[in-house]
Parts: sequence; structure tokens; C-alpha cells
Amino acid sequence: MKGKFIVLEGSDGSGKSTLAGKLKDYYDQRGAKVLLTREPGGTDLGEEIRDMILRKQGEEMDPRTEALLYAASRAEHVFKKIKPAVEEGYIVLCERYILSSLAYQGYGRDLGPQEVLKINEFATGSFRPDVTFYLKVDWQKTLQRKIDQGGDRLELAGDAFFKRVQEGYQALAQSKGIHVLDAGKTPEEIYQECIKILEEVHG
Repeated sequence: MKGKFIVLEGSDGSGKSTLAGKLKDYYDQRGAKVLLTREPGGTDLGEEIRDMILRKQGEEMDPRTEALLYAASRAEHVFKKIKPAVEEGYIVLCERYILSSLAYQGYGRDLGPQEVLKINEFATGSFRPDVTFYLKVDWQKTLQRKIDQGGDRLELAGDAFFKRVQEGYQALAQSKGIHVLDAGKTPEEIYQECIKILEEVHG
């Protein structure tokens, strides 16, 4: 089976991990080699950067620093893990990729999506997914749940920030190749819709 890079996007609590697990089972049952990974993280260095970005303690981070740290983690992830796996014929299922940076730092932090895209194009060598799914969710409900659970630094950034992130995701979802899934549906309904798209459009 030819390697493929599949990205699942959406805010925390949208069901990315659940869908990723179901897709892994789907490909496992078909005898495919599957790599399940996430961002930020995915490598030892990437996990260290993840902890640095998301921890609540310490001084506030400049938005540019935040964007560059995400890009650094992504560069390590792409060239050490994702790209080699795809070239070896793996189906790579990744929770979050460049779209997250465009939404969170480009729109949420007001850095501008084009500026953030430039950073990430350099960081990844313009390595792009074969298919991207965006799980659209009521961000206010999921955000409140995360805050109630303690939340990380980004999850505590406030309503105005997340409103910009949501608007960013919606604008970016209009881009070619991004499939929007209604995260308000049941996990099984979302999974079936996802499989239909993969088989009919990206088979």
C-alpha cells in the first residue's frame, strides 16, 4: 500500500483522538503499516517543546516565540518521523499540523496566517498532507470543559482568542483539500463519513 499522510484538525475536545483511533483500526484491519502521532510532539525533542509551550508556569511567551517553537517542533517531527514513514509506505495519522498554527498563531495571536505559513513552509520543506479533516465543534462548550479540568496555557487564553481561532479555522477550511466534519455527530457517524471520503476521493 502506498504511503499516505492524513491530518486531523480541530480544537481540543473535537474528537480528533477518537477518530484517529478508529482510523488506525480501519487501516490495521487492511494490513497497512500505520503510524499514529500528534503535534506538538511526536519526537523526544518535540515533546520537550510541547511542555515548554503549554505549561502554565513562568513568564508570558511572545506570540512570535510561540509560533517559532511550534515550527521547530514540526520540523523535527516531519524530517525525523512523518516523511520517512510515508516514504516507507506507512499511513501516517497525525493530530494537528500546519493548519493549527495558522488558526492559533496566525489568527488567534494576530500574527497573520501568511506570516505563519512562511515559517512553516520553511520548517517542513513544504511537506503537505495528502488529506486534511477539520472537525468543526462548538468551541465555547469544549473550552469551558477544558477550563473546568484545569486547562493548559493556550486553553486559558480567553474567549476573544478562541473566537479568533474559530474564525480562522472556518476561513482556512475553505481551502482546497480540507474536508469539514461535524464534530457534533456521534463518533461512529464521523468515522463513517471520514471513511467514505477516504475511499471515494482519496482511495
